[in-house]
Amino acid sequence: MGRVIAIANQKGGVGKTTTAVNIAASLAAAEKKVLLIDSDPQGNSTSGMGIDRQDIVGSTYDLFTGKRPLEEIKKATHFSWLEVVPSRIDLVGVEVELIQMISRERVLKKALQPYRNSYDYIFIDCPPSLGLLTVNALTAADGVLIPVQCEYYALEGLSALMNTVKLIKQDLNPELVVEGVLLTMYDSRNNLADQVASEVRKYFGNKVYNTVINRNVTLSEAPSHGKPVILYDIRSKGAQSYLDLAREVLSHAKTGAR
Repeated sequence: MGRVIAIANQKGGVGKTTTAVNIAASLAAAEKKVLLIDSDPQGNSTSGMGIDRQDIVGSTYDLFTGKRPLEEIKKATHFSWLEVVPSRIDLVGVEVELIQMISRERVLKKALQPYRNSYDYIFIDCPPSLGLLTVNALTAADGVLIPVQCEYYALEGLSALMNTVKLIKQDLNPELVVEGVLLTMYDSRNNLADQVASEVRKYFGNKVYNTVINRNVTLSEAPSHGKPVILYDIRSKGAQSYLDLAREVLSHAKTGAR
C-alpha cells in the first residue's frame, strides 16, 4: 500500500510547494509511482508541474466534493511515473461545503482509499493554514513532512502545527507520525541559519532529515518554466539536494526508520 505524506506548515514561504513538486519528481525519477495532490487553492504545485490551468477539467475540488473520481481528474506530467491532481481557485470554497458534510474531516481519506495500492507515494501539498483542507490531509496521511526555513521566526507557529498533529492523532488518525522535518532556504554565510538549524534539530531530534535545502536561484527559476528543478537544471545544487532527499526517503522506507 502506498504511503500518504502531507507536506504542511501553516507559515507561508517556507518552501512547502517547492518541496512537494521536487520530492515527487525526484521519487518518480527513481521509478516510484507517485501521485501529487495539489490541495492549495493557489495551485502552485499545479503550475510548477507545467499544467495549464485552462486545460483543467476536474480538480482537487471535485475530489473533495465527490463530483468526479480521481481517475477522471488526475493529469499526466513530464514523468511517466508521476501524476498530479491539479488545483483551481474554486477550491477556496470547499471548506464551506465541507462544514455541511458528515465526517467532514475524513472526506479526503475516503476519496483516496481505493487508490492507495496504485501508488508508492501520495503527496498532499497543503495550503498555508490549519483549516479543513489541512485537517483532511493530516487525517488521510500516514505522515507529515514539515519544511522549516532557516530564517528568523522559523519556529514561530510550529507549536500550533504540532498541537494540530497531536489533536489529529487523538481524535482522527492515531497512526499519524512526523515523517520528517526538512530544513530549507539554508545560507551557510548566515550565522542565524546555523542557530535555527540547531534549534530545530534540538526540538525534533532524528526526525530532521540529513539533507538540507540551500538557497538556490535555480529552485526559484524552475517553477516559472513549469518544470521540477531536476528537469530544469539537473546539475544545479537545488536539483542535487532534492535527489539526495529522495534517496533519504527511500532509505528510511527500506529500514523502517522514522
